[in-house]
Amino acid sequence: MAGKGQDADRSGTGAPRRKRARRDRTPEPSDSEVLLFGGPLRYDMGWSQHQGAFLELNFRAMLRRLPSMLAVCFRLAWQADRRAARTVLAAEIGQGLAQAVSLLAVNAVLARLIADGPIEDRLRDAVPALVAVAVVMTLAALLRAASTYATGRLEPRVERVATERYLECAAAVELAAIEDHTFHKLLDTAKWGAQSARRMITYSARVVNALISLVAAAGVLTVLHPALLPLLITMTLPSAWSALTIARRRYTSFHAWVQHSRAGQLIARLLTQPESAPEIRVHGVGPFLLRHFRAMSETAEAEQARLADLAARTGLIAAAWTGLATVATYATLGGLLLAGTMALSVAATAVLAIRTGSASLNTLVLEVNSLHEEALFVGDMQRLYAEADERAIPVGGDPLPAEPDEIRLENVTFTYPGNSPGKAARPALSDVTLSVPLGRIVALVGENGSGKTTLVKLLAGLYRPDSGRILWDGVDAADVDRRELAERIAMVAQDFKRWPFTARVNVAVGRPSAPLTDERIAAAVAEAGAQDMLADLPNGLDTLLAREFSGGHQLSGGQWQRLGIARAAYRRGQILIVDEPTAALDARAELEVFERIRALAGTGQTVILITHRLASVRHADLVHVLDRGRLVESGTPEELLAKGGVYAELYALQAEQFTAKVPARPREPAGARGPAEAKKPTGAKEPAELKEPTGAKEPAGAEEPAESKEPTGAKVSAGEAG
Repeated sequence: MAGKGQDADRSGTGAPRRKRARRDRTPEPSDSEVLLFGGPLRYDMGWSQHQGAFLELNFRAMLRRLPSMLAVCFRLAWQADRRAARTVLAAEIGQGLAQAVSLLAVNAVLARLIADGPIEDRLRDAVPALVAVAVVMTLAALLRAASTYATGRLEPRVERVATERYLECAAAVELAAIEDHTFHKLLDTAKWGAQSARRMITYSARVVNALISLVAAAGVLTVLHPALLPLLITMTLPSAWSALTIARRRYTSFHAWVQHSRAGQLIARLLTQPESAPEIRVHGVGPFLLRHFRAMSETAEAEQARLADLAARTGLIAAAWTGLATVATYATLGGLLLAGTMALSVAATAVLAIRTGSASLNTLVLEVNSLHEEALFVGDMQRLYAEADERAIPVGGDPLPAEPDEIRLENVTFTYPGNSPGKAARPALSDVTLSVPLGRIVALVGENGSGKTTLVKLLAGLYRPDSGRILWDGVDAADVDRRELAERIAMVAQDFKRWPFTARVNVAVGRPSAPLTDERIAAAVAEAGAQDMLADLPNGLDTLLAREFSGGHQLSGGQWQRLGIARAAYRRGQILIVDEPTAALDARAELEVFERIRALAGTGQTVILITHRLASVRHADLVHVLDRGRLVESGTPEELLAKGGVYAELYALQAEQFTAKVPARPREPAGARGPAEAKKPTGAKEPAELKEPTGAKEPAGAEEPAESKEPTGAKVSAGEAG
């Protein structure tokens, strides 16, 4: 796929470029990827942040970073379970020492068996050494079992402790931190830290075991004969180099082609998803996607063949290098034996020690690389801990007035964080001063982007203003206990959370600290008018509201809206903030919801209402009109209509939708009518219910049939507009 471009690079850019191309092997995106996705699919997710970590670590850097990585792992283990951490460390050190003792014991056994004399005497002399070998092997087995048990106990605890700390951080920071792209990126990356911490326990145990085994083998060889240590290095370095080279080639190839694989997997998912199934069948998208999937799969197959060829060649080179090192090692041992400077038993023990050391070094190289990659994610997690502490919601503060008369905003300005650099950010709210009398219905009106939702989030304490003050009877909200402020607020957000729990819990989550009683649930459901809706569910309040699970049920948008209002009623906050509460409701349900909201205000609860349907705010006690982040009008609905400002303009625009004349349908020529119509004499009148004279009035109490149309030119009263 990228062969021509690579050949051109080789012919025209010189040796450095060739070397870099051979090292990177980054494939060009296929034609299908360019057409469908505009290029290769590169995920901007947490798990993809350290994809090149394996390639960053050379042998020298590996040795330099090893102590710090082991220290990080030991601290995590110590915090989770000190007893298990001590057991793992002691067991791994014990296994290494047992291996060294077993090599020396094997050397003693071989020395006695090869010595001169009758076979019975030699066997008798070797018994103590054989017993020592058996004891040491038994001890090593027990230590290995203890390490396995302690590691299995430690791993889930480390993951749980790290996950709990991570979730505590996520729940305790300011909302502005969650919405900040940089912090949220760190939050996404750090969530893999708990799993990495768990894997680090296993990798660290293996590293410690391999390191001690390598040191033990080197120590035994040095004791047996000083010339044997260079033989260990000669024998182990080729195998370690080959293991690292093969692993890095496989790793490089995977990450160079992973975008291509993701694109093919995405196409496969699109072909099987229920959401895309109708359009695939109606528009015939299936063959189009299959054609591109086949082309990309064939390209991936060619890459797999290339990898297999490369792996075979690398294996042959590694085997040849290892073979030469083996020949050189055995030749050196033979020379020492012929010269009489080494006993045959020592040579045999040396072979065992060299093989043990070679295997330990291979394990050490690969496991340290894995440990390094996992340590990066653990480092992100620890960085999140530190940053979350700095951006946490403050604890404590001044008390709020028990029964305040009003909340007042004075010169409040707020700009959302995370705007593009180099661009002057327009404040979401700019120098806003207004009051919210408690115990009343206060409506916030304005076009999209005028700052209504931002204002109520500031009132609820979710944000802090950049400048200005929010006063509760003179007490600045910036100095009060944020938890106490939240206790006063109940909110039905425009995009409130639809929890994948039962209907009962979806209501009770409004105040999870309150005792979960049937009486309180029933009262909240009644206030929201959701009794009939919940009674129709398969299991009533105990119905699981998650379609993806067995036995789950999915509510409509309007049903969820009622459940959200029930949740707010269950909370019983002093101030109820309702943001577009009827966006998913039909006209009849909308009227019922607003009646219930007005009833809540009648009990003394303050209602702050955000809606685009201006006819719905005609019963509000006070209306604040916002435009592009500024307060432009305030007053009762009647005062604002009489004033003729922004509110009156928006009201008139909505009223026009209901007062516009319906164009008369042109009559068809007699010859164009159907058979049934052709029999009617020209000029025959339509049925009375379909040809009502303009302006005709119905008898008092008469209802219009559901299917009938408005008379041509009929108007809806201004009070019903919206």
